[in-house]
Amino acid sequence: MQKDRIYKFIISGGGTGGHIFPAIAIANAIKSKYNTAEILFVGSKDRMEMQKVPAAGYEITGLWISGLERKLSLKNLMFPFKVITSVLKSLVIIKRFKPDAVIGVGGYASGPLLYAAHLKGIPSLIQEQNSFPGITNKILAGKVSKICVAYENMNKFFPVSKIIITGNPVRQELLDISGKREQAFSFFNLNPDKKTILVVGGSLGARTINESIKNSIESYANNDIQLIWQTGKYYFPNALKVAEQYKDRGIRVYDFITSMDLAYAAADIVISRAGAIAISEISLLKKPVILVPSPNVAEDHQTKNALALSDKNAAILVKDSDANKDLVRTSIELINDKEKMNCLSSNIGDFSVSNSADIIAEEIFKLVNI
Repeated sequence: MQKDRIYKFIISGGGTGGHIFPAIAIANAIKSKYNTAEILFVGSKDRMEMQKVPAAGYEITGLWISGLERKLSLKNLMFPFKVITSVLKSLVIIKRFKPDAVIGVGGYASGPLLYAAHLKGIPSLIQEQNSFPGITNKILAGKVSKICVAYENMNKFFPVSKIIITGNPVRQELLDISGKREQAFSFFNLNPDKKTILVVGGSLGARTINESIKNSIESYANNDIQLIWQTGKYYFPNALKVAEQYKDRGIRVYDFITSMDLAYAAADIVISRAGAIAISEISLLKKPVILVPSPNVAEDHQTKNALALSDKNAAILVKDSDANKDLVRTSIELINDKEKMNCLSSNIGDFSVSNSADIIAEEIFKLVNI
């Protein structure tokens, strides 16, 4: 790499925190290794990346693109026009910005931008977070230069010559939470001598998890267990009403937790959806976890993510359909079983990679030298 030259990179994707946080982590790794690099994000208009990326200090532009719905709708009829429009706009963005390489992290915007980069002959890289890739990345696999993955045996889906196992990048503040436990209990106004469960359903919330917690919240209070409960914006008002009567017994409800390092530091166990990035964070921090895979995702990939851990006794899997009757009971049993917690904690640590963003940044730099 010529150090006197300014290199430019486009990072494309988003839609959920599971795509956005790794993208920002990759951008930060690029800047830390090569601080004069220029980075442009490309996301989907009206999605959360349009707020989160600027808040992290990066420029972003939006494409008019969304996914297909599972039922016949006007949005689906518009999909071909959105794809064509987004590819054309991506070609304009590439012509103006002149990137040296393009990185796709998943999400609706990733497809048109990476396809446009392929048309223009620009080196590109996919960061596939799940153990079962979505259809967009499967289609793009033949057109990109490299594919960074978090799980083994991905040669079932991608050309083996392009695959690099890098793990999934996680938020910078989560790389080290040691020594934050006292600060965490103070931040959430909780008792450090009591058992604490962190409940998260992803950045957008999870209906089944929230309903299960709401319906049995008294069980936590009666068992003297504290709760840090992230509901997502949509479910927050209802959850807050239910939890109000238990606030003096350590039940804390939030629509979104910005200080996730402190939430993890306070937690003895975690209840979570089985998104790839959530799993990567929990693995890195070696937290005993109960995973409730969402059934409403492409190719049921969250179940496959969860099975990769539960089959190795590294997590407990509760099916979405069983959550209302089993989730709270299972979590109370787990938090009172120190031996099981230690076993899960030890095993899930085997799935962690602490320097994923740096590894991916190095692979991007290799592309530039081709």
